[in-house]
Amino acid sequence: MELFKIDWAPLQLPLKRRLQTLAIAVDVCVSLSFIFLGYGVSYYLMFHTKLWWVFIIYVFWSIFIDTDRSSDRTSEWYRNCSWFKYSRDYFPVKLNRISEKELESNRNYLFCCFPHGLLSFGVKLGFTTNSEESRKYFPFHSIYTHTLPLNFYIPITRELTKSLSFVPTSKECLDRKMGKPGGGNISVLVVGGAEEVFHSNPGVHSIFLKNRKGFIKVALRNGCPLVPVYSFGENEVYGQYEFGEGSIMRKLQRMLKKLTGIALPIPKGRGLFQYSFGVLPYRRPINVVVGDPIDVQKTENPSQEQIDNLHQLFEQKMVELFESQKKYYLEDHETAHLEIY
Repeated sequence: MELFKIDWAPLQLPLKRRLQTLAIAVDVCVSLSFIFLGYGVSYYLMFHTKLWWVFIIYVFWSIFIDTDRSSDRTSEWYRNCSWFKYSRDYFPVKLNRISEKELESNRNYLFCCFPHGLLSFGVKLGFTTNSEESRKYFPFHSIYTHTLPLNFYIPITRELTKSLSFVPTSKECLDRKMGKPGGGNISVLVVGGAEEVFHSNPGVHSIFLKNRKGFIKVALRNGCPLVPVYSFGENEVYGQYEFGEGSIMRKLQRMLKKLTGIALPIPKGRGLFQYSFGVLPYRRPINVVVGDPIDVQKTENPSQEQIDNLHQLFEQKMVELFESQKKYYLEDHETAHLEIY
């Protein structure tokens, strides 16, 4: 129904679709305002309730006692919450593994995911929640998703972050997870990071990999296989307002990214009850494709040549994954090619 040049959602929609939209709306609001949410709730508890003394104890504990940001505080109840199933089904997000060989239970694996997209729905809903596919494909591994260390210094929301098995992207944390004796860990890392956010638009298939070699060093130091992962459709769920590199808005975005590691795009999406504008993503499928593991020989002090050779091999495997799978997930597969920066 179109009214005042706005494309409105039908009045009669199944309850399931309404719940899916509500679930993704809450997810987006929390993702976009997690800093304000954490400190806002903290301010309220501190100055407007009788629980201020409990909050002071909590802050003291979180700053001076609970200093291990990479500790495992996964809540299986939270990861199994039906709320996340509604969020997954909104697009829907599907996890697909093309390798027929099972991952070895006595090894750790580093999943290197592309592209970032605006909010990384494929990674978040495919790996951080207990989806049917993740339990089926990786039954013998604990999955940890690496995110900005900033997330672990915000009161209240840091607990939700830890409950979903998020851990920092620091070198120490990656080495700890990938160096676990006896194996059994999967680290999920969005290698391109916030820089890919600026290039996230429908029809764009570009990733930032050329100068990203830190994950290569982690793999060599710990001897953990590298697994290429591509989320087909991640860039299709949002558009964004573009700003030239010399514009004031782009300079502000770059400054924020440099200070916090967070890119702040202005999304083009839909609304809660209409499809013409808003910050909610469009309902477009996201298929997270997990490629074949690349075996890595443990080298505690790798040379630059070893790092470059493995990086080149990974880049080659990433292109092969995209080219072999694009026909299943992209409408423009005949002309689509992966651009690597």
